[in-house]
Formats: sequence, structure tokens, C-alpha cells
Amino acid sequence: MQTRLLNLRVLLLTVASTAGMVNAQWTQWGGPHADFITDSKGLAQEWSSDGPKKLWSRSLGEGYSAILVDDGNLYTMYRGDSKERVVCLNSKSGETVWEHGYDSAPRPGHVMEFGDGPRATPLIVGDRLYTIGVAGQMHCFDKKTGKPIWSHDLWTEFDGNVLNHGYSSSPFAYKDTVIVLVGGKDQSIVAFKQTDGSVAWKNQSFANSYATPRILKILGEDQLVTFMATEVIGVDPNNGELKWSFPHENTWKQNISAPILIDDILFISSPDAGAKGLKLAKEGGKFTVTEKWSSRKVQFYHVTTVQRGEYVYGSTGTQSPAFMMGINAKTGELKWRERGFSKANCLWADGRLVILDEDGNLALATAKPEGLTVHSKAKVAESVSWTVPTLVGKTLYLRDKKTITALDLG
Repeated sequence: MQTRLLNLRVLLLTVASTAGMVNAQWTQWGGPHADFITDSKGLAQEWSSDGPKKLWSRSLGEGYSAILVDDGNLYTMYRGDSKERVVCLNSKSGETVWEHGYDSAPRPGHVMEFGDGPRATPLIVGDRLYTIGVAGQMHCFDKKTGKPIWSHDLWTEFDGNVLNHGYSSSPFAYKDTVIVLVGGKDQSIVAFKQTDGSVAWKNQSFANSYATPRILKILGEDQLVTFMATEVIGVDPNNGELKWSFPHENTWKQNISAPILIDDILFISSPDAGAKGLKLAKEGGKFTVTEKWSSRKVQFYHVTTVQRGEYVYGSTGTQSPAFMMGINAKTGELKWRERGFSKANCLWADGRLVILDEDGNLALATAKPEGLTVHSKAKVAESVSWTVPTLVGKTLYLRDKKTITALDLG
């Protein structure tokens, strides 16, 4: 009897440990839950004036792809020696495990002011790594070896609308498919089979922007919700059938930040067009969308936001300096705005907001409806930092225009 209980205890501890390891990984845009909220614990309450301890740093070519973490390795993309490159690094040292380069120049009309590196973040599902480059070249690799398995040219094969800032939408997994935004007629959203890259379905005719889709549970059913160039839409992730759409257009057709669902209210925001709270309802099997509130004071650009309860925290403004702000997403009430940062990305961990602005300033803060309290702030990067950092356990991985760095936040 004691032996059985001991074996059972060991089994439960093993399962719990394994579950913790799985939760600790960062295998997609937005992290474990695609919402930039992590399960990390034990972060330091504040840092010294020098900032958190640097574990390692190394040069990396140009690009804004975020960093994935899985099984002790990092995965990201960059441009180097005129090639677009997918790279796997050892998470403890930053040393290269494998690298794959291929020719893929930006499309004609690409705005070179912001570089020619890849923008989209890779995706890991099992032993497969899925990537999309700045010109819409999509690849599936063996995660362990870097061997290519299949590929597609999204903009050429599916007649997608070419974007002058480069392809930026990250691939998203659903069941046995990888879903991508393309922007072609009758194929603006395409789902590929993860195994062989064959088309599972393609649907809709909306022009693509720079957003990444996500799955939200809306009134009891899974929906793929995403910004397109001039609207936000919800579709059935099993076949691409349109469930609803609502117009949201700005001057540049640059809808980027992820929609956030709080009960039956969908929060959306982009430059120029501002923010809206949309009430979703279902009548007679059909979905309806009603604008509950609207504000031009909230303009999330190419930044990440964090939801806690009814509140959304993030960096508003198209130019620097920007405001960090907190808003009640259900009512539209702007609770506070704080200066002190340029445009910034953020994530949530251990009850704190981790903020990295485009000037390379990293901060640890407490964000509440009552206001923002900054506990520590330090300069950790020297060039443009537009990539949201990645946090796994107590280690923060970040990249700027020149380097990739690992920091200990414990």
C-alpha cells in the first residue's frame, strides 16, 4: 500500500513538473496563452541602478521577429548576408544550434526606412517550426535539425495584397492546421495542414494588414478574431466562414494590435481610428455587433497590450514620447495616463508589468486601475527595440536592431 502511494505521489509530481515545464515555454506570438501573460513567478521586486543581471548577449542581424523558447532552445528570424535567416540558439549561452538561410528580397515598394528584416514571429507545434518572412515566404522546418519540410509563397500563390512595410502577421495554430492571413480574393485567410502544407481551407476577400489572428471564445464558440486592413472580423476557424465584421479604418490601413475580449465586449484600437468597445450578441443563430463606446484618446499602434479584469494596459501614441495608460475596456473610461516612456511593448508576469520601450528602456511596474507605479527602470538596449521581449521562468530574452540578450529578472 505504501509503495503504491509512493509511486502515485511520484507520478503526480512528475505530471505537475512536466505541466509546469510546458506552461513555461513560449511557442507562439503572445506566449503560452497568446495574450502576453505568463505564469512566471519569483521575479525580483526591484533592480539595482544597473538593471537586471545580463546572462549573455550576442550580435544578431536585422529583424523584428519575437523570440520563441522551447526545449532549451530559442528560435527567431533575421536578415544577414543578404539572406533571410531562421535561427535556433542555445537558451543558456546564445550559441547557434542550427541556422537556415534562403534568398527572399523585400517586394518592390517596401519602405526601407525601417529595414528589410523579417517581422512575423515563428510558431512551434510539436517538432515543427513555422515561419513567414518579410516578403511572404512561409516555411515549415524540423525544429530539431532545421531541415525544410514544406514551403509556400503566400503573396504569389494566393495573390495577397502586398504591404509596403513587409509581411508581419504571425502564423497561428488551430487543431491540425496553421492559419495565416494573406489578403487574396476569396482566400484572404488560408489554413494549411500542419503535416504537409496542403490547403485545408481558404476563404474571405478582406485585404490583410499587419495583425496576428487569435482564437477567442465568443458566446460559447471558438472564433478566429483578427484585424484586417479596414475592419475587425470573426470567422469559424474550421472553415473560414464569416460570423461577423465591423468597420475600423485608419488613414494608413494599419490595424495591428490584437483585439481583446472581456465577457461580451470586444476591445479594439489602432492609430487614428482610436479605440472602440463592441458588444457581441447572437440572435437566431446570427451574430450582431454594436458599438458601445468609442474614443480617439486611445491609439495602440505596433505594441502589445495586457488585460487584467476589465482593464487594458498599454502604450498609446503613434510617435514618441508616448503615454502608458490604463482603460476600462468595457466602458471606455480612461483611468490614467503616464509619461516616462517612448512607444513600448509590455507583458505581465508575477503580478507586474514588464515594459520595454523603443529606446531600449526596460521597466518593472505595477499597473492597477488607480495608476502605474514604476519600481525599477534601466537602459538594456542601444538601438531600436520594437520587438516584444519573451519571458520564460525568470529569464527575459529581448532583441534590438543589432543584438539579442538574455537577462535574469529573478
